[in-house]
Amino acid sequence: MEYKKVLLNEDEMPCQWYNILADIKMNPPLGPDGNPIKPEQLAPVFPMNLIEQEVSSERWITIPEEVLGVLKIWRPSPLVRAFSLEKALGTPAKIYYKNESVSPPGSHKPNTAVPQAYYNKEFGIKKITTETGAGQWGSALSFACSQFGIECKIFMVRISFDQKPYRKLMMSAWGGNCVASPSTETKAGRDALERDPNTPGSLGIAISEAVEAAVSDTTGQTRYSLGSVLNHVMLHQTIIGLEAKKQFDKIGVYPDIVIGCAGGGSNFAGLAFPFVSDKINGKNIEIYPVEPQACPTLTKAPFVYDHGDTAGYTPLLPMHSLGHSFVPPPFHAGGLRYHGMAPTVSQLVSEGLITAKAVTQLDAYKAGILFSSTEGIIPAPETCHAIATVIDEANKAKEEGKEKVIVFNFSGHGLLDLSAYDKYFSGQLQNFSLSDEELLICQKAFEKFPKPSIVKSR
Repeated sequence: MEYKKVLLNEDEMPCQWYNILADIKMNPPLGPDGNPIKPEQLAPVFPMNLIEQEVSSERWITIPEEVLGVLKIWRPSPLVRAFSLEKALGTPAKIYYKNESVSPPGSHKPNTAVPQAYYNKEFGIKKITTETGAGQWGSALSFACSQFGIECKIFMVRISFDQKPYRKLMMSAWGGNCVASPSTETKAGRDALERDPNTPGSLGIAISEAVEAAVSDTTGQTRYSLGSVLNHVMLHQTIIGLEAKKQFDKIGVYPDIVIGCAGGGSNFAGLAFPFVSDKINGKNIEIYPVEPQACPTLTKAPFVYDHGDTAGYTPLLPMHSLGHSFVPPPFHAGGLRYHGMAPTVSQLVSEGLITAKAVTQLDAYKAGILFSSTEGIIPAPETCHAIATVIDEANKAKEEGKEKVIVFNFSGHGLLDLSAYDKYFSGQLQNFSLSDEELLICQKAFEKFPKPSIVKSR
């Protein structure tokens, strides 16, 4: 008998996170003086217990019982076989997805929001500031803060703030205070509005506002929280891939291809990093992060040192970047509208351990509609990008007559993205792409910064 869902019991949940920094070499983040940044320099922004995780090279880090207790509200998440999608495609490929849409906010984001809120609470922090693109992260952190009694302030990218009013209401229901970014509450926001009063905003600008709001609190009781990019965020998300490996073990299957959409890199890393570990140790497996063609960091941007935010408040990070002043076009996948990429994901691409792909907005929505009509769940626009590549790979397997096993991260549902689907149905959506000339202009933002070394982990 072939099962639709592969489930784990609560006592089978992983009790440790996997830290990929134990297995790869990295360029260090740099401070304003161009030297490697020291942990204490990050102390005004993050609590020290999270900074210790950020720089740790221990392969396995224990998940606190208090964190596991909250994660059990929805975890372990199911590994689902997409039989109907396979049938519609007529492919011999076996398609599985890790359904992360079952969390209270509807995405993978609370996998790191919950531990971040917990560690801030343990450190005595009373308020957390953050940014959000599509609203998934802001919702997740609001939910997590409500679990631990912490105040939460969210700067939401303006274009998404206008497109997704119900996300703001979700944050309010969990006690979060959400404002549109750029706002007039911070210098970074006011500067952005002065440059362009009609700017759609960007994650880079929103990050600058949230960091500024945290470090300017003279009481010392506010810290900043990031939903992607940083090492400790990737670490917390590995519970997805670690669960998936246990679920595949239960049915005696191992994937040939692992796929996840990638904006800052967290949902991709969550599923993929435990499989990257296997690849480093000899497994033959293809791993694809999928980004929007309108914001092509991994597929077109160079591997450089650049700021993670627009105003330059963050350290210089080694990553694929379109330039920290780049404002992505207003395509409908707010979680993927980021100028950079997680340093760990960027390093894996530079080493050839994973292979980046890009899809257009219209191809992504077309894939999302096929998934909805076959598997029944309406995917988030970000997730549609992963599904488009899954379909490409399944069709390729059909042409080659190979029974490949494909797994992807179903990073979130799209029930609060129906206005975007409405625009797709009415033909109002279009594709965006960057010209070579636009790419060159964007790169001026980091042309005077130090260059990362080409380091090899193997």
